[in-house]
Amino acid sequence: MSTPQRVLLIITGGIAAYKSLDLIRRLREQGVAVRCVLTEGATQFVTPLSVAALSEEKVYQDLFSLTDEAEMGHIRLSREADLLVVAPCTANMMAKMAAGLADDLASTVLLATDKPVLIAPAMNLYMWASPATQANLATLQSRGIRVVGPGSGVLACGEVGAGRMSDVPDLVQAILAALRPVEKPLAGKTALVTSGPTHEPIDPVRYIANRSSGKQGHAIAAALADLGADVTLVSGPVTLPDPAGVRVVRVESARDMLAACQAALPASGLLDVAVCAAAVADWGVDVAPQKLKKQDGAAPPAIALRPNPDILATLSAAGPQRPRLVVGFAAETESVIDHAVAKRARKGCDWICANDVSSATGTFGGDRNTVHLISADGVESWPDLPKTDVATRLARRIAETLISP
Repeated sequence: MSTPQRVLLIITGGIAAYKSLDLIRRLREQGVAVRCVLTEGATQFVTPLSVAALSEEKVYQDLFSLTDEAEMGHIRLSREADLLVVAPCTANMMAKMAAGLADDLASTVLLATDKPVLIAPAMNLYMWASPATQANLATLQSRGIRVVGPGSGVLACGEVGAGRMSDVPDLVQAILAALRPVEKPLAGKTALVTSGPTHEPIDPVRYIANRSSGKQGHAIAAALADLGADVTLVSGPVTLPDPAGVRVVRVESARDMLAACQAALPASGLLDVAVCAAAVADWGVDVAPQKLKKQDGAAPPAIALRPNPDILATLSAAGPQRPRLVVGFAAETESVIDHAVAKRARKGCDWICANDVSSATGTFGGDRNTVHLISADGVESWPDLPKTDVATRLARRIAETLISP
């Protein structure tokens, strides 16, 4: 009889901890052994007795337990699990993990582990939207930590928004997927991804730009790498950490980005997929050699715009170096699908991912996206999803297409 896979479930101090009791039960129904660590805050919401009864395992709480630490318990706990799951994962625990703190048993186990980690964030919507939390999230994702949720809805505090811990069935599905042997359907395939905005200089001081954060493009690069692809990410100016396992080329302008993309094309053989997710400026400027000065009483200086090179159309053009699959993005503010369908025909790419970036959606700079995948087969509208989930879904679709007969 094979040994069951083991999850070390770390429960932190949030009202969503009650869901962890059901999570334990459902995982055990799937044949997964569950061992639990409770933070001090978690014991305010669930009892060690209830957790022990459901898991049928000893519950661990104290970093300085003489019995457990005589055997270096925090090391043993982290190494004997196949997967570490933090559910719920509070803003405080995310901050500890990002900073590498180890001031209790839970954070020490997480720092000492060599196993994969999955977190299910749960907190107030303003805590989730805080720049500090979002920076911690980006740091954790760049280290390969899987993130599930949070969802949106009515929170325990009575406010409405993002911050609810994912539902237990969704968590079980994600945990089982993380426990399965890692599939690398894109092993041996090459991918090029563009991400972020471009900065088009006006003079040595000023530039034209847009509000793209690069979150979607960086997530796509990471998702393709997770599936085994050899990924080159050409990124405009962003504040995001580099995705793990990805070769990153940093550029400023659209002309720089095109040159980097062309340099990334294989000298022999074909690039398998190019995903143009960057929000490239349509126009550049004839750059002034010195800072343009404001003159009292004088009219503002004229800024002459010139068309920028079209990276998507260039990569889509028929020729010996055309990637097997070219995917573009259409950031629109109205008539989203109509404009995207026309853009796909005009550019000659295979797929277009259309999204609404009008200010009310919060797509630019936000963490969620609503995408319509447009191909020769028609329009497939996806639900509102975290950008990481959009990336995973797109990467899987790319893999299915590239490996199909």
